[in-house]
Amino acid sequence: MEKLDWTICSFIFSYKQVEYIVLVKRFVRNEQKINKFALVKMHFMRSDNLTNDLICEANSLRLLIDPKTMRKYFSIEYVENLGDILKQFTQHFGHYIPVKVPEYISESEKIAMVNSLSLSDSEDPMKIYCKNIKRNPNGKKRSEFNSDKAKLLRKKLFEYFKDDKTISFCFSRYIEDENSDAEILTKFSINNGS
Repeated sequence: MEKLDWTICSFIFSYKQVEYIVLVKRFVRNEQKINKFALVKMHFMRSDNLTNDLICEANSLRLLIDPKTMRKYFSIEYVENLGDILKQFTQHFGHYIPVKVPEYISESEKIAMVNSLSLSDSEDPMKIYCKNIKRNPNGKKRSEFNSDKAKLLRKKLFEYFKDDKTISFCFSRYIEDENSDAEILTKFSINNGS
């Protein structure tokens, strides 16, 4: 993820005939780790109800979460040898984790990722329609979250400006505000005297 300059990726995980969308998020900007051994933050969401979710930290060995919370969310029945059950769950989960950032993501994964990115960037998650781009004042840089959102929603437009971190992408919640790449580039060119 870091090599590809992504702060987030997703994959699908199934357990007990329930499908989950799993977001994997790097710790960037002001996001603080709770556990010093955490490498990423995991956000599990039921595919049929994205608001039914669980957020926890993880490292390469395990999910960093208390067993009771994990059991409750994933409907793991309590047994005397709970450690074995949790170990089995972890092994099962490990088979779903991709070794690289997936090239294809489903529409529901994209929605979940854009939602998460918007919230991380203190934005309205309903803002998904790109209306323009702007040059940030005083040498301020585009956030990692804004970059990822643009990569997901306006990949070709993002490619024009991926190396210029002083440019941010502006989104609206209203479809009628959305502009084509050509309209956005023309407006930007006129406003910046190019």
